[in-house]
Amino acid sequence: MLSYLLRRTVIVLVTLFAASVVVFAVLEIVPGDPARLMLGMNATEDAIDALRRQMGLDEPVIVRYFTWIGGMLTGDFGRSYTYSVPVIDLVRERLVVSLPLALMALALSTAIAIPVGIFSAARRGAAADAGIMAATQLGIAIPNFWFAILLVYLFAVTLRLVPAGGFPGWQSGLWPGLQSLLLPAIALALPQAAILARVTRSSLLDVLGEDYIRTARAKGLPAGLVLRHHALRNALIPVLTILGLQFAFLLAGTIIIENVFYLPGLGRLVFQAITQRDLIVVESVVLLLVATVVIVNFLVDLAYAWADPRLRRR
Repeated sequence: MLSYLLRRTVIVLVTLFAASVVVFAVLEIVPGDPARLMLGMNATEDAIDALRRQMGLDEPVIVRYFTWIGGMLTGDFGRSYTYSVPVIDLVRERLVVSLPLALMALALSTAIAIPVGIFSAARRGAAADAGIMAATQLGIAIPNFWFAILLVYLFAVTLRLVPAGGFPGWQSGLWPGLQSLLLPAIALALPQAAILARVTRSSLLDVLGEDYIRTARAKGLPAGLVLRHHALRNALIPVLTILGLQFAFLLAGTIIIENVFYLPGLGRLVFQAITQRDLIVVESVVLLLVATVVIVNFLVDLAYAWADPRLRRR
């Protein structure tokens, strides 16, 4: 188990280093002078040069990279030139929206998908199974932003049950905050639930064909007991993979949904920083999101070792 943990840790560190190089390099080769774009076309050359020095753009590329990555390692994400505040303050402010939204969407997705996948696998070939597979295929095919617009029209505009957009802040109370996140969470959760339900069904069907499952059935154990206690745990490994990837996607990939519902989250922050050419915000937030994805997948690998004892001996 220790060697497995050490190998995975080394992979995480190498991946984070490579990701930081890629993020920095991509933003370096993007056409346009950030200082000129921020000041406008009518700015004088002296003003542009002064801003370039303030942003550190006059330093060599390698110096800028190590200055940036060194600050990230010490918790100094730099200072936004658009908002004139430390980037870490912007991240904290937006994370209180994006993190609860991702957790709500993941909880809804899991609560729907796992029972549906088990139900479908237990009734393989039946009409209910065919109906569920058709519904999940539809859920995968529909873009979540289009589904979000339908939810807004139905529940916010027509029925007036929840707000159509915006976020009142947690200081306004828990229920108003949850209400404003409910529709975005559903819009994010249902397409992910469709994927997870299909993976759960497929994984369970593979496990149910194993010899030890047939042995358990031959001993006269009830079908439900065999499914829950013998098949489900071994079928969880690919499900854990999808859950880890889904959480990372829900936290890092909500730019469109946050713009549809006008939520002040991390995705909207990245979108605004890109349009304003606030490079330090884009670099720092994107790398933070990449690190979140990598760390979540590392935790999924540890969950593999818990679910499959064979991995601990490698």
